[in-house]
Amino acid sequence: MKKKIEILAPAKDLLHGMAAINSGADAVYIGAPQFGARSNAHNSIEDVAALVNYAHLYHAQVFVVMNTILYDNELETCRQMIWELYHIGVDALIIQDMAIMEMELPPIVLHASTQANNRDPKNIKFLADAGIKRVVLARELNLHQIKEISEATDVELEFFVTGALCVSFSGNCYMSVANGERSANRGSCAQNCRLPYNLIDGHGETLIKNSHLLSIKDFDVTDQIPNLIEAGIVSFKIEGRLKDMVYVKNNVSFLRKKIDAFLEQNPNYTKASSGKCTFTFDSELNRTFNRGYTDYFVNERHQAIGSWESPKSKGQYIGKLIKTVGNSYEIENGELLNNGDGLCFINENNEADGIYVNKAENGIIYPNVLKEIKDGTFIYRNNDAAFIKIVEREDSAVRKISTTLVLTENENGFELTATDEDGYVSKVQLEHSKEPTKNNLSIEDNIKTQLAKTGFTPYTADEITIQFSDNWFLPISKINEMRRTVYEQLTEIRLANYKREEHQIVKTDHPFPVDQLDFTYNVSNKMARKFYERHGVTEIEKAFELQWDPGKSRVMTTKYCIKYELERCPKYHPEHRDKKVKEPLVLKQGELEYKLKFNCKPCEMEIWEKDAEFEIEEEE
Repeated sequence: MKKKIEILAPAKDLLHGMAAINSGADAVYIGAPQFGARSNAHNSIEDVAALVNYAHLYHAQVFVVMNTILYDNELETCRQMIWELYHIGVDALIIQDMAIMEMELPPIVLHASTQANNRDPKNIKFLADAGIKRVVLARELNLHQIKEISEATDVELEFFVTGALCVSFSGNCYMSVANGERSANRGSCAQNCRLPYNLIDGHGETLIKNSHLLSIKDFDVTDQIPNLIEAGIVSFKIEGRLKDMVYVKNNVSFLRKKIDAFLEQNPNYTKASSGKCTFTFDSELNRTFNRGYTDYFVNERHQAIGSWESPKSKGQYIGKLIKTVGNSYEIENGELLNNGDGLCFINENNEADGIYVNKAENGIIYPNVLKEIKDGTFIYRNNDAAFIKIVEREDSAVRKISTTLVLTENENGFELTATDEDGYVSKVQLEHSKEPTKNNLSIEDNIKTQLAKTGFTPYTADEITIQFSDNWFLPISKINEMRRTVYEQLTEIRLANYKREEHQIVKTDHPFPVDQLDFTYNVSNKMARKFYERHGVTEIEKAFELQWDPGKSRVMTTKYCIKYELERCPKYHPEHRDKKVKEPLVLKQGELEYKLKFNCKPCEMEIWEKDAEFEIEEEE
């Protein structure tokens, strides 16, 4: 059997979800009324149900995100909501909190969110043995580690492929809680990582001023798709449940073309849903929101990944500023720009700055505000007005299911049969007298023309056959009626025959890989505690949100390393050993202050609150 490869797209709401399906997504993930890790992207049960119905027509799936940690007084509400989601046909839930594994649930498939910190083969095998059907892998993993996980268990593996990156290990960022009681694990991340900081060394000297030192570029590993599939990935996930419609369409269509190109060359794999997409635009990742791109650690640590100038969208590189002429700019490739475009550049203070194009004429740009820009400055377009206008159109991405139509005659009149690409068959009969056409001329071409008019239906008639014993006459109104009815029935048949995978969780007691859990396991309720205890855990620390010690806590662990970005890493930049910085390094932003701890053996950086005490690791 061919292995299915899935594109999984974000859906802020029903309309974004439908647009993702139209653009080629095999599955979408969406928030329910509560318990999703994006508090600004919740949806009603009714809207989720509507998306389920729309997706299932194309045999695409809908996953609901319930990946916050839960408090005791929320457990019953969560359980009841899961039953509602099951009854409306949701295909799977994406969860973080192991309390859900303890609940009396319907036979609904469960996926382990990346918030569950899925980096270790032993942990992932444990989750699979406990009944989890899919694991969303941590983005910090490299190809070798992914393959190692795939070899340890046959659980489905999902991996992010484009979009924003959390600088912290997912599920283990506590900066929001520590600085304002807004928990990222409760869907209310304040994005402290995107703030500007000063970097101060152990002598108290400021090394860097007012830079976004924890802000990193966006993720793009689309060129690694063949390698990731070989390593064991079956689902490629696009980040962005808060992103706009143009971003969703652009990213999904770009990935659809990439995956389709792979499938054409690899017959052992197939797409995970039905239908073929057509587009009125040429998708490019850099034409919608991005901070520049990195492959992060998929190919090990090999490049700087910071986006220090700004956490905002950089966009598409256009060219260098050639010169300022009067009240206009001459820019390399300026003919690519259009009226209304937004341009971005880094000014002489090393800050992101921008202008709008009032008029673009013969490669000369007349801005809304003339700013002093140094010749040779790189110019980016972060608002592509013409591209946005095209993509925002409802018909910019259209998805159709292929069918063949056969029109035959019978004793009482005529019969139209539609067979779709998945083998579903719909038949409609028309009682009508059989009368030859005037002059006994064939009207087969006219009939085919009418049957081909599938219009706004989700179908195309790719092959039409007329099997008449004579040149029978059929009114256009009757042909159209038969076509409409046969496709309406086909839709009902497809939805009625959609097979949702089901899986009933059975409580297990196999041992958890460790017997002591610190706060990073995010245990915030009695049922999660019970789950871990049944699996042999003897000591369980409360979640950070329930026991924060102001001023002394570790608020983040990350593979991202500021010393590496500064080319002061003893492992990767031994040539700069004589430029060693005095530790501890400190990040300061107003009243906020953090100490940095570098753990070189696992190649990780920790961020601690200002009053924390720890030993500085000596460089080898």
